[in-house]
Amino acid sequence: MRLIFIGPPGVGKGTQAERVSKHFGIVHLSTGDILRAEIKTQSPIGRQAKTYIDQGHLVPDDILLTIMEHYLQRPECAQGYLLDGFPRTIPQAEGLDRLLRQTEQSLDAVINLTAEDEELIQRLLRRGKTSGRTDDNPTVITKRLEVYRKLTQPILGYYEKQGLLKTVYGAGSIPEITNRILKVLM
Repeated sequence: MRLIFIGPPGVGKGTQAERVSKHFGIVHLSTGDILRAEIKTQSPIGRQAKTYIDQGHLVPDDILLTIMEHYLQRPECAQGYLLDGFPRTIPQAEGLDRLLRQTEQSLDAVINLTAEDEELIQRLLRRGKTSGRTDDNPTVITKRLEVYRKLTQPILGYYEKQGLLKTVYGAGSIPEITNRILKVLM
């Protein structure tokens, strides 16, 4: 199974991606985790990405496409994967489609997790107190939500036209949300 999880910051994509990838026995590829690992090791791409992330901006498409092309060709992805945090823009989605055609793969579904802004902001503020993430503060959260609406929301229509989009309400208990996701995938 090959899945994409899309949704605004704080909606729980990472938490749900872990649960759903375990359920299906597929690899969970989180671009956020990948980028944070690159930042932690202070790799050239990590230092470059950090300047964008700390300002609440998305990492440029060409950088992410290069990273994801490398990861999707790994042997452990042959049986399926769940992309969490990628693609986030129409050019990234188009780039992913080109890569999938080249590797003779196709997506099974795109899960759009949704929740109200107030819920998202509160979740991110709580996470910021415990995670130490520099992007979980009120100023950057507001900017990230604006960037999401401007750059990422348009890909919902892109995937809807392909018949892949499934929208799931992302508020409630973690198991409730997981069950909603699994139900739309059955």
